[in-house]
Amino acid sequence: MTAKEKIKPDLSIDGKPTGPEKDRKFVEALSRGLDVLRAFSQGSVILGNQDIARLTGLPKPTVSRMTYTLTKLGYLSYNPLLEKYQLSSGVLALGYAYVSNLKVRQLAKPYMDEFARRTNMSVGLTCHDRLHMIYVENRMPPEATLLRMEIGLRLPMATTSAGRAYCAAVSESQRKILMDGMAKKYGDQWPEKREGLERAMEEYRTSGFCLSLGEWDRNINSAGVPVHLEDGTIMVLTCAAPSYLISGEKLRDSIAHQLAMLASDIEALGV
Repeated sequence: MTAKEKIKPDLSIDGKPTGPEKDRKFVEALSRGLDVLRAFSQGSVILGNQDIARLTGLPKPTVSRMTYTLTKLGYLSYNPLLEKYQLSSGVLALGYAYVSNLKVRQLAKPYMDEFARRTNMSVGLTCHDRLHMIYVENRMPPEATLLRMEIGLRLPMATTSAGRAYCAAVSESQRKILMDGMAKKYGDQWPEKREGLERAMEEYRTSGFCLSLGEWDRNINSAGVPVHLEDGTIMVLTCAAPSYLISGEKLRDSIAHQLAMLASDIEALGV
């Protein structure tokens, strides 16, 4: 099967089919089980069935069956004293398998290390997950101790340079799905966040990168550039530093352009 023949991923925000007709191949029970696991990525590391039901919108009896099954399979562990669950090693094994087999991550490391050393910035590689971007690699300058972004850290799409660069790189139809999802998520806050997102996407069209200058974290300036892999996957390369070390002007006028060249070098590796 060639890259062009591969089935395109479903980009619906809730992970369910978006077409007018229900997809008969779609396994609803599996989707609900994954929704239960995703609930643990929303802040709390330990949750009860009622907490999970609130976060996922699933009926509590359904959640109870899912948590029981996931515990039996080794993806959740149960604390009888608290009567709550937390992620178990089975989830870690899946995540590690994905990250360790990510070819672009291995090939890009030396390039990212050199960029981090030269610019004194943290350099990350992120992938898309619904309305977030997730770090799959982060490289630091040799003497830096700030902005150590752990692998697996989730970044909001609307306000980070990684999320903005991803939005700028996808098709118009894919972008509409993301924008509709963010509008629903942010409610009354969406117009302000949309303004910043659209401004960043316009900068991508003119300069080849997206910026977030204190909009995700008021003390952090960052830039993001999409990386197009041969199989059609879009990842995003980012660089970030405290605003007192790297000003917005320096980032826009110099470093972000260097990041765009780094993204081109990584794409040229043929991954």
